[in-house]
Amino acid sequence: MREIKIGGKYRHYKGNFYEVIAVARDSEEPQKELVIYKALYDSPEFGKNQVWVRVKEDFLAKITKDGKKFLRFEEV
Repeated sequence: MREIKIGGKYRHYKGNFYEVIAVARDSEEPQKELVIYKALYDSPEFGKNQVWVRVKEDFLAKITKDGKKFLRFEEV
């Protein structure tokens, strides 16, 4: 499995860029790791530097779009 780099820059498969802030644990399910990351772009809907959270396995997942496989987030 790939590792997540704190401070690393990642490109989402849709094209936007993000920076990983931390990997945290869910207080109710400590075995579940969550990736905390912020947008490196201005969003008309959510503003500048919006912070997001996603389950680690989803962050590292491969997705299929139009019959092609992509990493959901790829380090740049």
